[in-house]
Parts: sequence; C-alpha cells; structure tokens
Amino acid sequence: MADHKYAVVGLGVVAGPQPGRTVRVLEAEAARLAIEDAGLERKDIHGAVQMRRSAGGGDRASFADAFPRMLGLPVRFFYSIARGGSQAGLGIGTALSFLDRGIADYIVLSGGVTDWSNVQRARERSGVRGMQHAEREGYWGRAVGDLRAPSHHSWMASRHMAVYGTTSRQLGAIAVQTRAWANLNPEAKMYGRPMTIEDHQNSPFVVEPYHLLDICLLSDGAVSFVITTAEHVRNTKRKPVWILGVGFGEVMDELWWKKENFTSMAVKTAKEQAFGQAGITLKDVDAAQMYDCFTAEVLFQLEGYGWCGKGEGGPYVEEGHIGPGGDTPVNTSGGLLSCYHLGDLTHLAEAVRQLRADGECGERQIKDAKVMLVTGHGGEVVSPGMCSIHSTLVMGKD
Repeated sequence: MADHKYAVVGLGVVAGPQPGRTVRVLEAEAARLAIEDAGLERKDIHGAVQMRRSAGGGDRASFADAFPRMLGLPVRFFYSIARGGSQAGLGIGTALSFLDRGIADYIVLSGGVTDWSNVQRARERSGVRGMQHAEREGYWGRAVGDLRAPSHHSWMASRHMAVYGTTSRQLGAIAVQTRAWANLNPEAKMYGRPMTIEDHQNSPFVVEPYHLLDICLLSDGAVSFVITTAEHVRNTKRKPVWILGVGFGEVMDELWWKKENFTSMAVKTAKEQAFGQAGITLKDVDAAQMYDCFTAEVLFQLEGYGWCGKGEGGPYVEEGHIGPGGDTPVNTSGGLLSCYHLGDLTHLAEAVRQLRADGECGERQIKDAKVMLVTGHGGEVVSPGMCSIHSTLVMGKD
C-alpha cells in the first residue's frame, strides 16, 4: 500500500432543495461545515479551490462572490477548476501540488449546484421540464437533435446493446440496486421510495434506450472537504481518509470515432495511474463510488475496471453483484441516480463517510472497509459523445 502523504480531514455536505440560495452561498456553507468538521478555524485555511462543472456542463465560470470571500478566509490562493463531473478528481489533483510545495498547510475545496431550483423557476415561467442546457459552439445541436445530455449519452448505450446483447432490464437492474442503497440513506432524495424492475420498465422513455429511471437526478446542494499532509493530520479532530492515488484518462488518447470506443470509457490510464500510486489491485477495493449520470456508465466502468469482461456487464449486474448484499458494492449512498447529483463530489463524500466508519453510514456501512474507489467523468470535447475525461481516486484509511 502507498505511503500516507495526503488526507481528507474535514467534510461538509449541504443536501436537498435550497430555494433562494445561490451557488456561492451553498459552497460557502459547505466549506464552513468542512472546516468545522476538521476541528480547524478560518485562519488555518491557506488556500481554496472552487470545483465547477464547466467545459461540459453548460455553465460559465465566474469569480463573483467567491466562497472564500464570503467566509472571510485568509487564503493565499484561490482558483476555479472545471471539467464536467470530474470535479473532485481534478480539484485534488491540482491542490496536492500546493501542499507538496509547502504553499499551504490546509486547503478547502468546495463545489455546489442549484439545478433543481433553476428548473423549478423555469417551469414556473414557461412550463419547461428538464435541466437547462446552454448550447455551445461546435456542438451538433438542433440540426440532429442533440439538445440535452440524454441525447448524446443514449447512443452509446444503444451500441452496447447492439454489440453485446445488453438489455433494458439489465440497465434497470443497475437503477434498482442503486435505489436499494438509497433506501438505506436518509439523506438520499429517493429514501423511502423503493423501485422494482417493473417500475423501471414502465417508466417513460426519454431517449431510447433510456427510460426515465435510467437517468440521474437534478439536485441543489454543495460538498466541501479539507485536505492536508500527513504532517498536519495530527492537528485535526476527525479520522483521516488518505488520498492514495489519483489518475486521469481522456477519450482523445485514442481515435474516438473507432467503433470499439463507442462502448467504453477512458478508464485504462486513470486506473493504471491511481492503482499504481496506491499499490493496490482490484481485489483490494471494498466498494466503488462510480459516476452514474446514466445506468450504462456503471456498466461500462464495471467492464473497464475489470470486475467483469467486455460485454459481460449486463449479466453481471442482473445477478445482483452491486446492490446491498452483493460482492461488489457500488454507489452505496444511492449515487447520482437516487441520492443527489453533485458530480463526483457525491461519491467522494460517501467514500469519506464509509472510511471514517464512525456511524455516519448506518445501515449501509460496508463492514471493515479499507479502500474505496471514486470515479468521475464528463466534460465532452467531441459531440455526440459522453466518455471524455475520466478520473480515478483511490481513498483509504489506516
């Protein structure tokens, strides 16, 4: 196992509808909670990172009312980093260099969204349903119907079905097992709302082959965390969760238009880098917190990381491996499909809670968990296409 050099020592989560609150307010509140959770004071925080979804999420960067200013943090540096749903991966990857060079002892990272509230306002004004999505230069857009995320994600799921015989019920098995985890998590939006495979199959198609219940939630909220070095862990009050490995992959690494790339994600280099730094193999991973904006993403990652062979993901999930009681626990919070959607920040928060193992996870606690996988992806650079950047984080405990 890798040396323990860097750790998450504080976590702040703001979940659920937040009407009337801005993204910066949510980021500031989550950061306040994370600093408090770590047992630190504002004066201890030397740097801050804002994690956004830009370059793939349809939003635009802005430094107005930056959360460190709102909290009065005496930081030496602040910047935003953005790339689809790899917010935690990229945020950690860049922030570690500041720790490594001694520029900061403690860095707070925070990211938030107000998607749910935005949609409610849009519906009130015009009756429009769904996430508001800014069209960007170079996208295929209206001419071929690429208007929303489901339209440029669904065709890769269709390709997997055509090549490997994957079925809608197998995709539904992912949604059902993820919902089962959510029903063990009082913080999840879908807590107390169980799902059957019949519920999945009877939900309306949005873009074939995706039913409504193949698609992630829209959410409000924010997640923040404090990171530091092994030298400074002793000054904090919570059990450290160690950052053992960080890795990245990119669809531009290969010719993306080759048909074999239509049913996979850029896992290979990200896994090799992160697992190599951590000194682990797949057998060491106790649970995976996988980016799951759609059900097929989970399928592709199960195959890409090696839990099953290429094309075998459908039968694998249908056998119940990833839900409660399975041997490959995936998205134990309920994930983006059934808990809340804050990109890979949703998954990092769950990994931290699982590894601290101090009662935070209740019924869904993975017994004796020592290593967690956290993945992110998004930020498409070609369209239509979904599998652009991919990030791998390996998290562990003492």
